[in-house]
Amino acid sequence: MNNDSSVVVRPARGLRGSVRLPGDKSISHRYAMLGAIAQGTTKLENFSTGADCASTLGCVRSLGAQWERNNGSVVIQGCGPNLQAPKSPLDCGNSGSTIRMLSGILAGQEFRSELIGDESLSKRPMARIITPLSAMGAKIESQDGGRPPLQIIGGNLKAIDYTMPVASAQVKTSLLFAGLYAQGETRVTESIRTRDHGEVALRAFGAELKHDGNTVKINGGQKLHGIEAAIPGDLSSAAFFLCAAALFPGSQLSIPALLMNPTRARLLDLLISLGVGISVTQLEETNGELIGTVQIEGRTLKALTIAGADTAAVIDEVPVLAAIAPYTSEGIEIRDARELRVKESDRIAAVATNLRAMGAEVEEREDGLKIPGNQKLHGAEIDSFGDHRIAMAFAVAALRAEGETKIDKSDAAVISYPAFYDTLEGVLQR
Repeated sequence: MNNDSSVVVRPARGLRGSVRLPGDKSISHRYAMLGAIAQGTTKLENFSTGADCASTLGCVRSLGAQWERNNGSVVIQGCGPNLQAPKSPLDCGNSGSTIRMLSGILAGQEFRSELIGDESLSKRPMARIITPLSAMGAKIESQDGGRPPLQIIGGNLKAIDYTMPVASAQVKTSLLFAGLYAQGETRVTESIRTRDHGEVALRAFGAELKHDGNTVKINGGQKLHGIEAAIPGDLSSAAFFLCAAALFPGSQLSIPALLMNPTRARLLDLLISLGVGISVTQLEETNGELIGTVQIEGRTLKALTIAGADTAAVIDEVPVLAAIAPYTSEGIEIRDARELRVKESDRIAAVATNLRAMGAEVEEREDGLKIPGNQKLHGAEIDSFGDHRIAMAFAVAALRAEGETKIDKSDAAVISYPAFYDTLEGVLQR
């Protein structure tokens, strides 16, 4: 990223039109990794355009899985379960998804590998995967008490029965991937249900899993087979357009071919509770994932509290929900979101800092925010803190502010959605 980059966002009167989004980031990561260890060819249409998923593709190529882009698709030639030892460190860039989930696969490989990342990723905690993968038999070395770079010597894994202390879909997926290589049945239990793209993807590639309440089980030694799949539009990216349309009563926006996975679609329920008009049509299932067309109508926004399981379900969408909170009639309160402190930035602090710069009253808490409604914001100079979700969230907040807003380090958006600003501009009414 160019830290000198900036974009100026001017106020709008509303949104109208249709937006077709790049493939879901969470699914793209998982399909690329499983395609690499599957037998045969995997063809993925609408693969994520974000830099994070490009990091995953770069890593699997370094591990021997060749791929190419062909007419908008990514075609991966699988290696089967055994990858090749990399000749150099595997660069995960800014992607926590890449380093955490790929570690599960590398834990099952009988060679040494090193996972590195950029400055931001190198500060993020990895103990939550190091502890269980080490218990399965992998040898993992880290820096500064559990931070990247990670050195992994894999092979000879044994199954474990693991209860995750912190709800995390990335950790769950990492352990299930490792479970493919372990002797026996690996069991992973979570206290709060998280997104299940890992389980759905494993089944799509031919693996068998069992569920018992909040516990998912997988037997080692299963073989995967390549698939052909069209990846649905990214729901987390859709959140910015949904919230932008929600700001303006009378706005109408349609988003076709969007991911409707029940473990992700809680965002739509919360927006409806906030007062937004939302309808879903053309529902269908592809490779275990629900896809539909979402139509949104802006209305007067009310109050909303996000806590507990809801916070876990929309953890990536919290920044943009917080960014529009001052424009609601009664405000938004966010609890149980301590996880946001250790994302690409401290997202709780970043949201509070930027809202205050725009003139908003904000109460920052250790695990969340309380933001009163019925506030007027003014344009300001905003810092993305190098975080793609903060940059995009405040591009949305700026649409109803008085005056222009300048977002510094705006190209952080390339991490998940390189075309975000142009796409947003295309549906704005001035």
